[in-house]
Amino acid sequence: MSSPVFFLNGIDGETGDYSYAPATLEQLAAVAHRGSLVAENFVDAQAWLRQGRRGLRSGDPCDLAQAGWGVIFAENDPNADATYEALKDLLQLRRSQAGRVRDHYYREFRGIKAYKAGETKRSFLSRHGVGPGAADPDRMPYYLLLVGSPEAIPYELQYQLDMQYAVGRIWFETAEEYERYAKSVVAAETNPRSGTRSAAFFATQHPDDDATRLSATQLAIPLALRATSKQPGWEIRTAIGTDATKDRLRSLLGGGETPDFLFTAGHGMVYMNGHPRQMSSQGALICQDWPGHHNWHERIPPDFYFSGDDVNGGDKLHGLISFHFACYSAGGPAWGDFSPKSERVPVAPRPFVARLPRCLLQAGALAVIGHIETAWQCSIEWPGAGYQIQAFEDTIDRLLSGHPVGSAMEPFGQRYAELGSDLSAELEEVVRGGPVDNSRLVELWTNSHDSRNYIVLGDPAVRLGAAEGAP
Repeated sequence: MSSPVFFLNGIDGETGDYSYAPATLEQLAAVAHRGSLVAENFVDAQAWLRQGRRGLRSGDPCDLAQAGWGVIFAENDPNADATYEALKDLLQLRRSQAGRVRDHYYREFRGIKAYKAGETKRSFLSRHGVGPGAADPDRMPYYLLLVGSPEAIPYELQYQLDMQYAVGRIWFETAEEYERYAKSVVAAETNPRSGTRSAAFFATQHPDDDATRLSATQLAIPLALRATSKQPGWEIRTAIGTDATKDRLRSLLGGGETPDFLFTAGHGMVYMNGHPRQMSSQGALICQDWPGHHNWHERIPPDFYFSGDDVNGGDKLHGLISFHFACYSAGGPAWGDFSPKSERVPVAPRPFVARLPRCLLQAGALAVIGHIETAWQCSIEWPGAGYQIQAFEDTIDRLLSGHPVGSAMEPFGQRYAELGSDLSAELEEVVRGGPVDNSRLVELWTNSHDSRNYIVLGDPAVRLGAAEGAP
């Protein structure tokens, strides 16, 4: 029997070919043997499983006065004071909401309380008197906004916190950009969109391309159909296959068709480590205009993809939340998780937040959900086990029902914790001399890392159509 083949999303912007060739089970098994959850996160995952798979210990996650809200700065950020001042409108709003009943449900972690370089989740939480388990806002707010680059506050901390907490991140290059985002959130919550609420599902399907065939037919279309049946009062639009052009995406992102919620699926632009366009275009969304890897064997021109350069200025995206299933659609690490070689390889000069979501947040979007590094086929399907898109379904159900984006993303944190815990146990059994099931190891490793790598960029407490003071 031939070994299963696993497809990874992402197109090399310089060559027009796949950024990673399809991988075999044997190649991924070598990667899976490298490791799982570190010990402290294994403890937290086990505690989460015992406590009924809840992020918030008690209370309503849709009410900040019951869930709490906090902001975390980096101790070594020389711009922290200017950034804090730029965010004052947002911080004042969150203080009035989270601290409405109990003052300490609103928390600021700055100065000596800020994140210290080298801290893990456990050491950061322990320093603030917090142990394992579900979020208890008497000790640590459920909603946590990280402010800073992934160099100052590592993605690893965000992944680890996201198992029990509702976490988001913002990073911009200037204080003016932070201020613009803060004011746009306050404006959206005090002046929410009126009229019929709408959601759009955009998915490319390129010729002879298994990755986009799968993401269009088994992810985007089922999600759109589910939204149509489960969300009365929402107008649902689709742009699938030949309709998923750059012009259509431009209309959905700042044009006449801009929805309240947008889901996109397809390839992301990928550039090799240190390429001049890596920081500006990595994670840009490839549209149907690209002819496909059999028909295009050279540099990908900007006409084929939607990048930060294509985002209109002003407040064109007022109140939008978008979700992008694409490689690097949220950003990337310095060192990659996946390599068929025996060691990790550098994928960028430094960890980064992708430019496209930063531009969307500057144009009025409230939050962008995206992927760090390579998006995997296992998000949608596992060979022999069928389609598995429940985390996407549950997250979008929650978003369209009014949950804050951080709470809506809880299914991905739950999936990561459960699969990571299983992987740790499986590898421990192998170390003890137990039988090796490479298929099982690969399933657990790829699924747990893929679930972990979906993150929120933006304040995790924002939600679709929320008015100020709403419960």
